[in-house]
Amino acid sequence: MTAHAPVPDYAAARQAMVDSQLRPQGVNDPSVIEAMSVVPREKFVPDELKPLAYIDRSIPLGEGRALTSSAVLGLLLTALTPLRGERALIVGAATGYSAAVMAELGLEVVALESSRELAAIARKNRAKPVEGSLQDGYPAKAPYDLILIDQLVDGGRLGGAIVDKGITRLFVGRKVGGGFGQISIADMATPALPGFERPRVFTF
Repeated sequence: MTAHAPVPDYAAARQAMVDSQLRPQGVNDPSVIEAMSVVPREKFVPDELKPLAYIDRSIPLGEGRALTSSAVLGLLLTALTPLRGERALIVGAATGYSAAVMAELGLEVVALESSRELAAIARKNRAKPVEGSLQDGYPAKAPYDLILIDQLVDGGRLGGAIVDKGITRLFVGRKVGGGFGQISIADMATPALPGFERPRVFTF
């Protein structure tokens, strides 16, 4: 007789994520809550890590990349106030989870990914990634209402994270004319994208 581990109740785990991770940390946009309540996060992580899909931390995906925590994504989307029909660029779409959530919100999503392997997983999850350099963005579909500074429409919003003196700060900003202003919304750890590390500065 072979004993099998029980299949986790992912629907219950997803609801627990909403109740114990998103709402307590300020994710209060009903449309963001609804989208994250229905997109199956477990489909976007490696098979051996599926039981950990809903823990409150980032999950390694390989190639130095990770799926950011649900709270980080939820806070950024809440602060960005996405509107149905807007065009969004995701820089570093990885396996496609954030693209799936934003598509559920009714956005036109351009999911840019530099890793062929991660992009292939995203396609299996019905995301439609485009492959290319993360640093270059994706000007072919620009301008965007959300995400990348130099490819934003006037009034467009950018969400991301900056490491300042060892502290990771989530921020949102808005492009106005030739300028760009930003505000911090939370201090919360999230993995850095390869290629966006601060250059090393020579010191004596």
